[in-house]
Amino acid sequence: MQIGYFTERPYRWLPEEVILKNGAFFAVSNKLYDRERAADDYHYYLDENCYAEDLGFDVVALNEHHGNPICMGSVMNVEASVLAYRTKRVRLVLIGNPLPVIKHPLRMAEELAEIDLISRGRLVTGWVRGAGSEQFFNNANPAYNREMFNEAHDFIVQAWTRPGPWRYEGKHFHYRHVNPWALPYQKPHPPMWIPGTLSPETVEWCAEHRYPYIGLGTPLGPTCDLWDFYADEAAKHGYQAGPENFGYMVATAVAETEEKAQKIAEGFVYGGGQNAFSAPQFTMPPGYNSKAAIRILAKQQTSAWLGISGEKVREQMHGGDTGEIDYTDVRRKLHAALMRGQQNMQVIVGTPKTIIPKIKTIMGTLRIGIFIILSIQGPVADDERRTSMRLFAEEVIPELKAYAKESGILDPFQRTPGSVKLAAGTKRAPVVNRELMPDLGK
Repeated sequence: MQIGYFTERPYRWLPEEVILKNGAFFAVSNKLYDRERAADDYHYYLDENCYAEDLGFDVVALNEHHGNPICMGSVMNVEASVLAYRTKRVRLVLIGNPLPVIKHPLRMAEELAEIDLISRGRLVTGWVRGAGSEQFFNNANPAYNREMFNEAHDFIVQAWTRPGPWRYEGKHFHYRHVNPWALPYQKPHPPMWIPGTLSPETVEWCAEHRYPYIGLGTPLGPTCDLWDFYADEAAKHGYQAGPENFGYMVATAVAETEEKAQKIAEGFVYGGGQNAFSAPQFTMPPGYNSKAAIRILAKQQTSAWLGISGEKVREQMHGGDTGEIDYTDVRRKLHAALMRGQQNMQVIVGTPKTIIPKIKTIMGTLRIGIFIILSIQGPVADDERRTSMRLFAEEVIPELKAYAKESGILDPFQRTPGSVKLAAGTKRAPVVNRELMPDLGK
């Protein structure tokens, strides 16, 4: 079982009213940026990830977003490079590099190879298409997003594994001379984990490539459906999917008492939380999502990630409310949303004793070999963040590891994803256990 630590590294100095008035974190003016505080936060977050290694987490995960104060990781490979040198044991998981908006896959191949070399083979690279707002910020055409993603991925794998020099002429990328001197420490290349938010196309692609798929706080019922879809696709490619093919990230806050935990958990909805990542016009630009993905999203009340939800779809179709903002009412609704998230087990809040059975239920239902906590968001103090980390590491991780061992849940390093062959015509084994949560389909 791989248990990971992740934080968006939020900029913690924005008044909530500014975010609420803007309607989202993305596009809040950078005139409010304070370089001294930002520098302090960058140092703190690097130290926090090193602390995660000291506490015993298996994985430290990083992500990247652009022009958005909800995430300070604008160029996460810089942070990964620092951590590659400062840490000694923990795996560095990138979830992930937005290939279609970076537009330079050869440079990306070199950067990641250096990180893998500096860490002596502890890099786990992950690719993402980039959120809708990333297309806008980086002036990328969203209609070409998926095909650019696929082409960039294939090119990088070739750059790592095919001896050079050679010439490349693709649809979106062209290189006269491909011969990177820095090649990954791991052979044939670093493992790849792919995060996602209910896109069937991404899941189908993961199954084809035998890459683990990590659900980012997605509702448990649709996540089970997607796991089944992955397993069906895996069977078409001749292998049995298992826990090594699946991971899940969930927002988690831990404290010594339930009252303290609930207080710091309010950071998850500060300014609107993940659902206020960006406004509708930036979240889902035309051409970015497939019809199938839009249909799935439209049925969901909330996804708890990047503002992707049925409500956001409908808001984009009909226009948002531009009237006067009642901040008290907004905060009341956000608090109610936090409570619903806890009821749906998309947000885990409490003491170690109270959260352990909840996470075991998620693990048992989804049968995941990778479990990552999304740490506290919002303007929460350093000591409260570290207390949450420490309590989870000292009291929760041992219980989860023991449960995984008892349940036969293997991670991608214990069993290579796609290595369990399935003979043609053989019925695949189940990959989820809905009996643990009988109300999932309701």
